[in-house]
Order: sequence, then structure tokens, then C-alpha cells
Amino acid sequence: MCVFCMIASGESRASFLHQDEQCLAFMNIRPINPGEFMVIPRKHVDHFTDLPDALACHILTVAQRLGRNLLRELKPLRIGYVVHGFGVAHAHLNVVPLHTSSDIISAKHVVLTDEGFAVSLANLPVPDRSELDLLAQRLA
Repeated sequence: MCVFCMIASGESRASFLHQDEQCLAFMNIRPINPGEFMVIPRKHVDHFTDLPDALACHILTVAQRLGRNLLRELKPLRIGYVVHGFGVAHAHLNVVPLHTSSDIISAKHVVLTDEGFAVSLANLPVPDRSELDLLAQRLA
């Protein structure tokens, strides 16, 4: 079972902003910037493009509503919506507060290895659960 299915079933903890019968929204545990969250379907679907259109629209509507809360509460310059399909093989829409034009393709992801530059989550901080819970409450 994937980690997002475990969150949807209650087997793994998350800091929720939204829950309904179709989808969940929760804080990203490795945010590019504080306030980043994702919206996922409850049902396991690997690729975002495989979602039924109505469910994809619902996920975007939830992200849009919560994104407005993010703008009001944390005041980023922009909000980015990212579907890249990597990380967890479960469809998800990342909602990213943007403070600079490079946040969406963040240099925070880039690490130098013996073979050259690579993309990694290693440089992204892992906030305390209490911090994630507080942000989830503010943005819900």
C-alpha cells in the first residue's frame, strides 16, 4: 500500500486541511516553502491524467479554495500548482507558495554529487508535526 493510501485509510498521520468523500488535502512533509500542501484522491490512481475529469476538477476546486486561504494567511507573491507524478505513485496536486520565480523549480532541490548536479529532497527541511498541524489549521 502506498503512503498516500495509508494516509487516506488513517494508517499514517497527516496534517489535514480538507477531507471529503472524494479527496484529501494535507501539508507536505518536505515543503519547498512553509504552507505547501497537496490534494490527493482518496482512491489510489497512479497518474493524475488517469483521474476521471469530474474528480480532477474537484481536486483543483479544493486546491483553489485552500490556495486562497494560503494567500491570505501567509502572503506569498504567487501560488504554484504542480503535478509532476514523481515521489509517490499516487495522483497528487502540489500547491506551492511562491516567494521568488525560482521556487517552483527550487534550487533547494539541487545537490552536487560526484557525478554532477542531481535533484534531491535531502536539502528540504522536515518541519515538526506541531508546525504542520498549526499551518493546516490556519489554512483550512
